[in-house]
Amino acid sequence: MVATGLLIASLFALALGKPMGRNLQVHEAREDVPDGFSLQGAASPDTTLKLRLALVQSDFAGLEERLYDVSTPSSANYGNHLSKAEVEQYIAPKPESVDAVNAWLTENGISAKTISPAGDWMAFEVPVSKANELFDADFSVYTHEQTGLEVIRTMSYSIPAELQGHLDLVHPTITFPNPYSHLPVVSSPVKAARHAHENFTARAVPSSCSSTITPACLQAIYGIPTTRATESSNKLAVSGFIEQFANQADLKTFLTKFRPDISSSTTFTLQTLDDGENPQNPSEAGVEANLDIQYTVGLATGVPTIFISVGEDFQDGDLEGFLDIINFLLAEDTPPQVLTTSYGQNENTISRNLANQLCNAYAQLGARGTSILFASGDGGVSGSQSSSCRNFVPTFPSGCPFMTSVGATQGVNPETAADFSSGGFSNYFGQPSYQQSAVSSYLTALGSTNKGKFNTSGRGFPDVATQGVNFEIVVDGRQEAVDGTSCASPTFASVIALLNDRLAAAGKSPLGFLNPFLYSTGASALNDVTSGSNPGCSTNGFPAKAGWDPVTGLGTPNFAKLLTAVGL
Repeated sequence: MVATGLLIASLFALALGKPMGRNLQVHEAREDVPDGFSLQGAASPDTTLKLRLALVQSDFAGLEERLYDVSTPSSANYGNHLSKAEVEQYIAPKPESVDAVNAWLTENGISAKTISPAGDWMAFEVPVSKANELFDADFSVYTHEQTGLEVIRTMSYSIPAELQGHLDLVHPTITFPNPYSHLPVVSSPVKAARHAHENFTARAVPSSCSSTITPACLQAIYGIPTTRATESSNKLAVSGFIEQFANQADLKTFLTKFRPDISSSTTFTLQTLDDGENPQNPSEAGVEANLDIQYTVGLATGVPTIFISVGEDFQDGDLEGFLDIINFLLAEDTPPQVLTTSYGQNENTISRNLANQLCNAYAQLGARGTSILFASGDGGVSGSQSSSCRNFVPTFPSGCPFMTSVGATQGVNPETAADFSSGGFSNYFGQPSYQQSAVSSYLTALGSTNKGKFNTSGRGFPDVATQGVNFEIVVDGRQEAVDGTSCASPTFASVIALLNDRLAAAGKSPLGFLNPFLYSTGASALNDVTSGSNPGCSTNGFPAKAGWDPVTGLGTPNFAKLLTAVGL
């Protein structure tokens, strides 16, 4: 209440002092300060802000139509993915938009640089005093009480009326960072007994898999082949953020222990952006990065794997490299066929416009033929991490309809939902047509449970799941076990990469954007998980049920059935 009063007072003061002749219109605003943040006071007028402008894309609706056309198995154009130039034609702002924004920048003495392949993002720096004047804003300092994180934000901003329809958003303005957006997976106690590579038949699951998960467990549970991939053009990319580094010595130890059937010198290649690096000092090995690399290189046997290390010289502001990595891949002529990411945040920390922009970037990469997978989060219905809440908290980007969200399971014969598996319904994105039937069936079966705590018309997530509890990894030379949907996303990504290898060998296109396939032809190739739930917000969360549910999605992979479903 106090923060709101201060906001009204400061906006009123700005309105009184606004120069004559400026026709500004409020463009984005948020009603309240996000949970955990408090207003400290006005930002120093001399503090430099690194601002980004997103220009209105010329024909995203056209690109979306093409995306579904090449991603839907029943379409005649299924698999005919778009080229870099074709995608950019849909995304590049119209010349009049570029001219209008550039004229406004020049009029205000600002020099901006283009930071995206299609020219729809620009960046510039100005002091707080100039930003307040330009955008009729009140940039202030906000502190996150639990972590001490300080940020400069405004609760609203305006743009000239003549830029409406040309300028989509200014960032960072009303979007607050999520201090917990990049937490590594939960560490579990290391188990004393380990049976890393017991002998087993094609259908038998090692008994040790009931307590710890290894590549051999996943191969047995899901029928994932151990034979080497053959197509060097088929690539699997793993994203790395916040100085999480993937250690090659730890990978060698992991492969020696858990994949003795392949060379322990099998490794990954490195790409960097935003001054990213990947130092190999054992003490700098990251739990998250090692997990993601060990369960891609160690599971997608023979698939060329790339670790993309995003540094901290962000071009996308407090998106902390999330958009930068997509623009980096969009700039490539042949981006990787699969990208897995084990990081995310709560949807309510990001503005709708910005969420749309990032979601649209995933659509661009999907249209190029890349499958984009994200861990759904580890807070059940309370968000990316467990927290107190009244209404359910959807995560981002899992609410985006143009990527594949991966939840977590545990146990063997049967698998059950992991109780931390984030899932629910977006408050920003509506239900895409590909999942309407599946979600409708679930909501009917759910009845009045948790009524009013979630958006029944929102995009439901996750889409699929895999095991996510007690994964054996090696960090700094030592074994430990970790939990999280961070275990599940690289696992499912490895399955897709191996399917793509078989498709490439048969002269077929990669799977690309997965969801239209998963919710149609692919649904019967998944193991339905019907028990467990994802509690949070002082409730039991959503229960897993037959068919799709917002805990485990459509279920877990069956490799043999998926091979048939993709036409092999």
